[in-house]
Amino acid sequence: MDIKALAEKYKDYIIEKRRWFHQYPELSMQEENTTNAIVKELEAIGIPVKRFDGIYGCVGELKGGRPGKMILLRADIDALPVTEQTGLPFASKNEGRMHACGHDCHIAMLLGTAKILYEGKEELAGTVRFFFQPGEEIALGAKAAIGQGVMEHVDTCFGMHVWSQLRSPYFNIEYGERMASCDSFTLTVFGEAAHGASPHLGRDAIVAASSIIMNLQAISSRMKDPLGALVVTIGTMNGGQNYNIIPDRVQLEGTVRTFNREFQDSMKGRILEIAENTARCYGCTVDLQYNCLTIPIVNDNQELLRICKNAAVKLFGADTLSNMKRLTSSEDFSFLMDQAPGIFGYLGSCHPEIPGSEYSNHHEKFTVDEEILHRGSAITAQYTIDFLEENQTGNDTEHGIRT
Repeated sequence: MDIKALAEKYKDYIIEKRRWFHQYPELSMQEENTTNAIVKELEAIGIPVKRFDGIYGCVGELKGGRPGKMILLRADIDALPVTEQTGLPFASKNEGRMHACGHDCHIAMLLGTAKILYEGKEELAGTVRFFFQPGEEIALGAKAAIGQGVMEHVDTCFGMHVWSQLRSPYFNIEYGERMASCDSFTLTVFGEAAHGASPHLGRDAIVAASSIIMNLQAISSRMKDPLGALVVTIGTMNGGQNYNIIPDRVQLEGTVRTFNREFQDSMKGRILEIAENTARCYGCTVDLQYNCLTIPIVNDNQELLRICKNAAVKLFGADTLSNMKRLTSSEDFSFLMDQAPGIFGYLGSCHPEIPGSEYSNHHEKFTVDEEILHRGSAITAQYTIDFLEENQTGNDTEHGIRT
């Protein structure tokens, strides 16, 4: 099967679908019309589709002509609450919603991959599961779908993200830490109100909260290995009623990012201990609500990386591979990798001749170099074929995924 030629064949289709989905973005866990459109496309290809109960998104499954392993390919489908400012002729028609992170591209690329693989289904040595995932931006979709069996019988999973910090048409797939975990928390500081002219008669929640903010930075500077990355950010601070009143309540909201699962698990206790002890110095108390949103993405399977790199080089040459630093942003694809061995890569989308492609993901002017989309479909298809072939049931190849 000539994957490169098939990708070229479906290039216009992939771009057309990207533009359609870009015009009709839907927010996380509200992707009804998006799901309906994806189901229609998969069924038109000839791929059976299943929907989820109580959530949007869907799964298509293509059985190859030969028995073998099962690989899951994932595309996230939700948009962001962003008002688009690109000026594109196919800009969002849904006010206040935008595919500002490239999920429209992911949908289109995976549909392109489905078309390519369907043409060669008799040659496939296994089963391909196409997972169109809702709710990635709020880190709910992957866990919800796992709860409904999306990872059952899956031997490996693969994800790809268009990325504006990487030049097109380069592809990045590297060993090690790739994206950080993401936790969120709400910390409420309780004091006692008083007149601003008589602070000694109250317990100042703002002063206590300010001190807590500063002391939390000691976690990063003094409580962890300095060679390991950690971010503790307070994003909001809300409290007070008037300029001359000592506030009795202040609420802080923040996030924690790290690549270390063990350290991530310890952060709730560390933050609570610092907050309680600091607040006590000012006669205040605290309440902490803490949520683990995602775990880190770590490409730690050398065999999968070898197959994927070779697939990309086979199609587009060794020059298509590029290095990229790890990111402290996060992805709930990590929960799929926690269920089965997997890898996650990036497709460069920034080109100096494409206005808007220099803006970061999540920016209101974000756009991509559409010339890279069929390459994403091609790499995904080639990797899928090569993985299934190398890991075919009964294949005595010296290589193989370690499960």
